[in-house]
Amino acid sequence: MGVSPRLRVATYNIHGGVGRGGRVDLGRTLGVLAELDCDLVALQEVASAHAVSGAAGTTQLDALAAGTALTGIAGPTLIRHDGPYGNALLTRLPVRDVRRIDLSVPGREPRGALMVRLDWGGTPLTVAATHLGLRPAERRRQVRSLLGSIAQDAQGVSLLMGDINEWLLAGRPLRWLHAHFGRPPAPASFPAAFPLLALDRIWVHPRQVLCRLWAQDTRLARIASDHLPVVAELERPTS
Repeated sequence: MGVSPRLRVATYNIHGGVGRGGRVDLGRTLGVLAELDCDLVALQEVASAHAVSGAAGTTQLDALAAGTALTGIAGPTLIRHDGPYGNALLTRLPVRDVRRIDLSVPGREPRGALMVRLDWGGTPLTVAATHLGLRPAERRRQVRSLLGSIAQDAQGVSLLMGDINEWLLAGRPLRWLHAHFGRPPAPASFPAAFPLLALDRIWVHPRQVLCRLWAQDTRLARIASDHLPVVAELERPTS
């Protein structure tokens, strides 16, 4: 059976599986992922073994990959006392290459990006999955680095997905990203219980590949994390 020309992708800050009530519940996280039914998901704030109830020695990424039947790719940005923590990718597409880029700024929380090249039915698909810093100067530096890395993989389709943490609508990071990718919709995704800010973003190049983009604002998504997932549907280019 051939690969579908349609692809559903998402970015989701799972907050370590902590949702309403302040407790870890990966069952809720998996429920949201089932609602999304995506081929590719960029995850942020993926925690480590201690947070998976009844599964000693298993990371959250292992549990999420097993629960979705997707391939998990880890991109930890720091090692806490209880294990690795950071970015990850879930995908059902064949993986061709994986790079981990350090976006850390001295004196700030370590940050990074997963740069993964996938095969989308013969079309190269390069995904940058990230979680940017809290200060404007951090994000400016990180976006410049990301755009330089994405430019090295100019073939096929490029995706930038993640928790961009950018609430300054006229700030340089958004202007630079829009200049490269175009300006896609930006639905509010944070806080999940009453979304006001478009912190979670998806950009696609070339722009015409993007068919639809929305925030997954369901009852379960509002209680599973402090962020809503943002979802996009893509159409594979024909030439």
